[in-house]
Amino acid sequence: MNANYHTHTVRCHHAIGTERQYIEMAIQKGFTKLGFSDHTPQPYPSDFVSRIRMTMDQLDEYVQTIKTLAKEYASDITIYTGLEVEYLPTYFNTLIHEIQQRDIDYIIMGQHFIPDERDGFYSGDKTAEEDKLKQYVDLVIEGLQTGKFTYLAHPDLINFIGPDTIYLKHMERLCNCMLTQSIPLEVNMLGFDAKRNYPCNRFFKLASDMGCSFVIGCDAHTPNTIRHPEEVAGFTEFLQDNAIQYNQDIRLIKP
Repeated sequence: MNANYHTHTVRCHHAIGTERQYIEMAIQKGFTKLGFSDHTPQPYPSDFVSRIRMTMDQLDEYVQTIKTLAKEYASDITIYTGLEVEYLPTYFNTLIHEIQQRDIDYIIMGQHFIPDERDGFYSGDKTAEEDKLKQYVDLVIEGLQTGKFTYLAHPDLINFIGPDTIYLKHMERLCNCMLTQSIPLEVNMLGFDAKRNYPCNRFFKLASDMGCSFVIGCDAHTPNTIRHPEEVAGFTEFLQDNAIQYNQDIRLIKP
């Protein structure tokens, strides 16, 4: 593993450490590429302030900080400036306009809320409702079809506890979209290490059998979680059990 494209900063209110600490850990671990992809701000109305992402007025400082460090460390590692973006149809066009005014190298999709953070539900909450699973898959597919996203982070974040037949029916639609769009699926190391509901065997066995492509994401919220798969107990076995072949030299899509 020579690269990680899923790295957060303190601006999201649930990560710790400086950008420099993440970079120096990546260099120490032998990485040649590091992408920062903190939770994107959203152009919400002024009466709503998110507790899990930077604000719009922090975006310029975020970009400038990463770009400055990229120049400083250019001889040691390649640094990319990215964002982890929720596809929220109400706000997406406005957000993309803001992103395109700045030198953002790529965005990844991390769909935590359906249909949005203000008025919807959190994907990671347990549900046996097929309609919520369908809403998640429909929204992710709609977002991926914009052509703006480099990859899909923690694709199995949706915590559906209903029958496998229903789960696989909808997730097969998601995997077909990934294949059509030639977009990699992320195998999320943080979720595995924290024993969350993702990454899960039933999703990744399906995705692997269907021939999807994969990338590993550290989803680093602390510098010490910039690490290799073998440093997370059981993770390499998970990859082997699901016949996951991953490629970290992926094509970054300029949004």
